[in-house]
Amino acid sequence: MHPRRVVVTGAGVVSPVGCSKETAWAAVRDGRSGIRTITAFDTSGFDVHIAGEVRDFDPLDHLSKREMSRLDRFVQFAVVAADQAITESGLDLEAEDRRRIGAFIGTGIGGLHEIEAQHARLLQSGPHRTSPLMIPKLMTNAAAGQVTMRKGLMGPSMSVSSACASASHAIGEALKCIRYGTADVMVCGGAEAAVTPMGLSGVQQSKALSTRNDDPPAASRPFDLNRDGFVMAEGAAILIIECLEHARQRGAEILVELAGYGASSDAYHVTLPDPEGRGAALAMAHALEDAGLGPQDVDYINAHGTSTPAGDDVEAKAICAVFGDHAHKLAVSSSKSVFGHLLGASGALESAVCVWAMLDDVCPPTINLDDPDPECCGLNFVPHQAQQRRLNAVLCNSFGFGGHNVSLALRKFAG
Repeated sequence: MHPRRVVVTGAGVVSPVGCSKETAWAAVRDGRSGIRTITAFDTSGFDVHIAGEVRDFDPLDHLSKREMSRLDRFVQFAVVAADQAITESGLDLEAEDRRRIGAFIGTGIGGLHEIEAQHARLLQSGPHRTSPLMIPKLMTNAAAGQVTMRKGLMGPSMSVSSACASASHAIGEALKCIRYGTADVMVCGGAEAAVTPMGLSGVQQSKALSTRNDDPPAASRPFDLNRDGFVMAEGAAILIIECLEHARQRGAEILVELAGYGASSDAYHVTLPDPEGRGAALAMAHALEDAGLGPQDVDYINAHGTSTPAGDDVEAKAICAVFGDHAHKLAVSSSKSVFGHLLGASGALESAVCVWAMLDDVCPPTINLDDPDPECCGLNFVPHQAQQRRLNAVLCNSFGFGGHNVSLALRKFAG
């Protein structure tokens, strides 16, 4: 069977910089940080006091009280982002064969809010006082399960959990489902809500987080010489992807083409990247090959760019290894400088950013890049302000703890 072409027809977001396409894209494009002092809990005993929290989200605007009580925060984010994406796509589910529509939604951690709440109840009141809904709320597949149940989708459905590559793996595997005929439409992306006392404590203790508490908007500074770690964030992003024939048949507005998917493993260390960047380079090379693109065809890369001392220079070296002389002609930026690191959901939000960037022919900026690290190869990291340029093809990189690497290739749709 000849692989079918796959296109993006909708995107939905719940993020630290807005809970709609318009507000989130405007913030990313204009370089307005969503990182602030944490308000959800008391951080006085922590070394880290900052995060990218979702602040303008009230679940009761979207869900009944009963529904809200049955869904962990990460699932609430996912179902709202999925509703947005389906609305933008124009899918009329009543007219569709829902056996041909599925959902792959990744998360790195799952229902951490529920885990903490029920653990406290167990310690305080004993094993007979924990909630019978605990497991259905905290399990990592809850987001995909709830989206399919709410929408009556009977196609393939699963959760992907590969740390910070989770959402990108979910999108890539959904792409394969459509290409080879398992589904015609997929609801795919990621959701995460790990800005909790346990989540912050755990990542803080790994020494991976920025402690620039006195200036939260300046804390996430990918590729900067003075970067000191990433900033945790929460949220969700969902894409609607479908085979080209199906999109054309129903008269959908096609946003971009999802053209390629590359994945690899570092096989090196549980948290640190391979210092030579071989796994990252392999994922990018696979994505280019899968999309039928040459290095010279790529105009922009939305980098993983977490702002960690050990990660950014490795990614830059990997880009140079794959793209050679062209690496200095394309643009590279990290949207995590604006909204922080959504862990397992980051690749989905950054894929949405790539879609919006291609529609507007704008490379969003890397903010806080005041003193570029010379170890990062002198690439054009789009410092401070967006750059206007024709974007025919872009890559979106996601690299996760455990050595999981994913690169997605998108290109302008040409009929």
